[in-house]
Amino acid sequence: MKVLIIEDEIPAQQILLRLLGRYFPDFTIMGILDSVDTAVNFLKHQTPDLIFMDVELSDGSSFEIFRQVDITCPVIITTAYPDYALDAFRNKCIDYLMKPIEDEAFRESVNRCMQLCGATAAQKTAPDVTAYAKPVHKHHFTIKLGSQILVIDVNDIAYFYSNEKSTWLVTRDGKQYMTDDSLTAIENEVDPARFYKISRKCLVGLSSIYTISKYFNSRLKVTLSPKNIEPVIVPRDRVQSFMEWLEGA
Repeated sequence: MKVLIIEDEIPAQQILLRLLGRYFPDFTIMGILDSVDTAVNFLKHQTPDLIFMDVELSDGSSFEIFRQVDITCPVIITTAYPDYALDAFRNKCIDYLMKPIEDEAFRESVNRCMQLCGATAAQKTAPDVTAYAKPVHKHHFTIKLGSQILVIDVNDIAYFYSNEKSTWLVTRDGKQYMTDDSLTAIENEVDPARFYKISRKCLVGLSSIYTISKYFNSRLKVTLSPKNIEPVIVPRDRVQSFMEWLEGA
């Protein structure tokens, strides 16, 4: 199924991508658009199978899109405000999801859409629309500290590591915070040009690499700054891809 996301807030974009990846990994993301103008231009030339649409975009209300183009696919509205429900159903939107979006409500809504679209549409492959799609990488992480939420810019993060069942974020000034996300989930959210998963226990930022030295059994030993508690070893089968990542960064 070909999915288009019309949403101008990066955290909300990330949530939708995470939910789609978790529950509907076979779906194809056609693009992520953040304005009425880009959405209208896109929909004049391409036809998705499903649209997730926020109401308040960077240049106005998304309901203006319905006035300028004929949308024939199901639309699911995602918004933090209940006031637009009537407008949504006047424009034949199939569902109205309130933010923060709950997993079960999301799954039910998409499953309902799949029933409307039919099995054939769900199997279609999206055309190449790379010109419209924007790579979306996380710009910051939120950390819960008691009753407070700490916002950490990705530029201030040195690396991530897992210890037993916990995942930790380490800042460039040496502070450590436990995160709710798994290392695999974080790997899918950050810019791969800046972060590399050396092993199943460590995701390093380029700026955190201090030295690299040869290690026995054709492996590499990486010294990080700030220092990690455990040695950071690049497995033999990842040495080549790690060095290619370094050279291409």
